[in-house]
Amino acid sequence: MPNQRTILIVDDEPHIREVVGFALQKAGYRTLEAADGEQAMALVDQAPPDLVVLDIMLPDMEGTEVCRRIRSSSQVPILFLSSKNEEIDRVLGLELGGDDYVTKPFSPRELVARIKAILRRADAAGAAADPEPLRHNLLQLDLDRCQAVWDGREVILTATEFGILRALLGRPGKVYSRSELMERAYDGASVVSERTLDSHVRRVREKFRAVGGDPIDTVHGFGYKLGACT
Repeated sequence: MPNQRTILIVDDEPHIREVVGFALQKAGYRTLEAADGEQAMALVDQAPPDLVVLDIMLPDMEGTEVCRRIRSSSQVPILFLSSKNEEIDRVLGLELGGDDYVTKPFSPRELVARIKAILRRADAAGAAADPEPLRHNLLQLDLDRCQAVWDGREVILTATEFGILRALLGRPGKVYSRSELMERAYDGASVVSERTLDSHVRRVREKFRAVGGDPIDTVHGFGYKLGACT
């Protein structure tokens, strides 16, 4: 299948790799497997996959460190998989550039659904839906190249982060509730929590503040809206 998507599964438990691999192959995906961080990085360097399912607890390095290394050169979507369920671990993984987080034990069907949602967001972010870039003062989004620019300086975003900003920029001045923004930016994926959305918004702000801007305003008690971008 020439357009078959490739998913890299990174987990030191053979049984988990087998379960995830079987579910993904049944859904029509091609899978690659890595038992540790070094194997994962080697596979990513050889041929970048379309998405990485990444366990946080690996024998040679933390999954968060693998994510950090991947993010230094690639915006490939990353879904964290872990037995940890503490909020601090979820937030840390997302703020390092992860797109979603699933805890063990998990439903293979839910895992596949989340992967499909992430890939749909990535496709939507990269689609040439409008030949003209979206602009609002110092902020510009090039939908054709999935590129964000602030005052002439490019800001590298993940597909999920780009989707959030695109939704806000699509209707400047509108105050989105968290549920509305999740519906627009996450392709209707009800499995995404409000805390996950907050983590992604925080990450977008951090990236833009690094170049002197902040495109998102918090409307306390309601949600988010596009900032003045000046």
